[in-house]
Amino acid sequence: MTSAAPLRLAVPNKGRLEAPAVELLKGAGLEFELSERRLSAGVRNADIELLFVRTEDVAEYVADGLVELGLTGADLVAEHGGALRTILPLGFGACSLVLAVPRDAAVTSVTDLAGCRIATSFPRVTAAFLADAGVEAQVVEVRGAVEVTPQLGVADAVVDLVASGSTLRVNGLRPIATLLASEGVLVARDGTADGDERVGGLVDMLRSVLDARGREYMMMNAPADALDRIRALIPGLSGPTVMPLADPAFIAVHSVVERSQLWRIVPALKAAGARDILVVPIEKVVR
Repeated sequence: MTSAAPLRLAVPNKGRLEAPAVELLKGAGLEFELSERRLSAGVRNADIELLFVRTEDVAEYVADGLVELGLTGADLVAEHGGALRTILPLGFGACSLVLAVPRDAAVTSVTDLAGCRIATSFPRVTAAFLADAGVEAQVVEVRGAVEVTPQLGVADAVVDLVASGSTLRVNGLRPIATLLASEGVLVARDGTADGDERVGGLVDMLRSVLDARGREYMMMNAPADALDRIRALIPGLSGPTVMPLADPAFIAVHSVVERSQLWRIVPALKAAGARDILVVPIEKVVR
């Protein structure tokens, strides 16, 4: 089922998810122009309109039906708490929502924070976490630099997003618990977008880019009697492709391999008799 109006996708207009989101959309083949003060952009080669909004607002836009799809962080989806459905994890923007206390505080577990003040930009997730732990504490909602609140006497602990943890260390904090792991996700409202072939097409193209990341296409010539050893080394997505050569004693083998395993695979292939090995990048993998 399709509609006359274009499919609307909310995209972060700044922050840690903005650049990888735009890169993913362009990698999927969407053609659009970005302006310095962009609010929206039409996609030239697809029936899609991109709306550029604050990352924190994406979940609300989707939940309210202002857009059919949204690209935001899993942490923000959890904090929103609405009837949102994650369609596709996007593999970028990885971080964790952690509970942290001052480095010299006599606190080793969540239960030690009973009666304390916890500052966070994620009051809903934090309150639910404390309730599950059976801890009664005051949740102080803060917008902005949450990590400085213990130094200012506003709170005894914080719940904040961390990637490397360097910001916590700089501000004299140490984590004692992880509430959730987060990454960029594509979301829709429950019960909407089902049956819209444009949604399926967009998801397929985004997934094709994500599936290609970290993989390479490998081609080689090898002795025909080495096929079993080579197949064990490079099983591929659905098994390697094998083709005969002019010399019946040799074959050509093509396969998709994990980039991180090339250092191990290439010497093993050479030891098995493979030669003329060619490795090329992959843009998309459509299954």
